[in-house]
Amino acid sequence: MKIKIGVMGSAGGKTMKRIRQKAYQLGKEIAKHDCILITGGCPGLPYESVKGAKAAGGLVVGISPGLSLDEHIDKYNSPVAGHDVLIYTGSGLMGREITGIRTCDIVIIVGGRSGTLGEFSIAYDEGRLIGVLMGTGGIAREIKKIIKIIKKPTGSEVVYNPDPKELVEKLLEVYSKETRFRGGIVREQT
Repeated sequence: MKIKIGVMGSAGGKTMKRIRQKAYQLGKEIAKHDCILITGGCPGLPYESVKGAKAAGGLVVGISPGLSLDEHIDKYNSPVAGHDVLIYTGSGLMGREITGIRTCDIVIIVGGRSGTLGEFSIAYDEGRLIGVLMGTGGIAREIKKIIKIIKKPTGSEVVYNPDPKELVEKLLEVYSKETRFRGGIVREQT
């Protein structure tokens, strides 16, 4: 089964060109490693990853907050192009986060604001393998501080790197050494 990597990040607001380029490169790297890209089906930095994944021939799944294609486009002003599959949750922006995170084997945080903080919190609480693309600002810049404040062991492992290629490679290396299920980790016996 293919590994599913979620890119969670800023869907709105202004982002610098170099940060958008990092998100694009992240999507390309995910596709180059034959993984499926999962996003919240939103615009912004996750959508830059969608474009990168499609440029590299990748498969992209969007977890939509909408109940239908019309709602996805009209109510949530979200893109369709580049997605191979859109899953309509009808759960709204915050509600779809749980489905999005639980769909992923690995979650990567890029920039981000309050929604991304929610996605990180779900992934962290459920013991997911998390990557943080450093140098993208927002919540990504604050994750280390947030973990120190939380003071809660969850089994989650967090990998930090400013380079999209190195981040994806390290995450896949860590993932290959562990079997993760329902928020738990079982180390492979050697």
